[in-house]
Amino acid sequence: MIAALRKELLLQWRSRAQFLAVFVFGAASLLLFSFAVGPNARALRTFSAGFLWLGLLLSSTLTLAESFHAEMENRALEGLLLLPSDPRALYYGKAIANWLQLTLLGFALVPVMVVLYDAGTLELARLAVIIALGAAGLSAPGTLYAAMTSQVKAKQTLLPLLLFPLIVPALLASVKATSLAILGDPMAQSRSWMALLAAFDLIYWSLCGLLYGRVVEE
Repeated sequence: MIAALRKELLLQWRSRAQFLAVFVFGAASLLLFSFAVGPNARALRTFSAGFLWLGLLLSSTLTLAESFHAEMENRALEGLLLLPSDPRALYYGKAIANWLQLTLLGFALVPVMVVLYDAGTLELARLAVIIALGAAGLSAPGTLYAAMTSQVKAKQTLLPLLLFPLIVPALLASVKATSLAILGDPMAQSRSWMALLAAFDLIYWSLCGLLYGRVVEE
């Protein structure tokens, strides 16, 4: 798993220009969302958490869809599966790399959200934990579905169709917890939403690891 993770991080570093393009796409999405609301400062701040996660969700589909591009060239994925190692190690190496990339992307989009929506907060540590948990909820099933659609020509279209309905609980919990971190949490509700998000992550990181071997073999 460590060797697979090292390979994925090296590939991401060599294709860092793609990460910059995905960040620009996410920032442009946040800008367009602000135009849709209009010059209503209160409404922009109220909906800032939802717009942040929508921007990250749309950007994640680009990142996840390309995560298996290198393996599809010259049938490299088949070569990896022939190695004397558990397919789960390959999955977790790639999923952790995708999680790190999405977490970094989420951190990078926060200043854009603050500038566009005037959504500053003092709960930076809590916001960082929420972004990390939410990114984990995107990367676990996203990596599995990216493997399923990697050999399909319309993978950029098929991946969101499969992924979006599945991650509704994680997206809802992420938006609610982020909104409470920005707008205030007098009723101490954020812990419940973060617990739901952590439970979602635990279930899907376990389940997707078990299913990965069957998915890539077929």
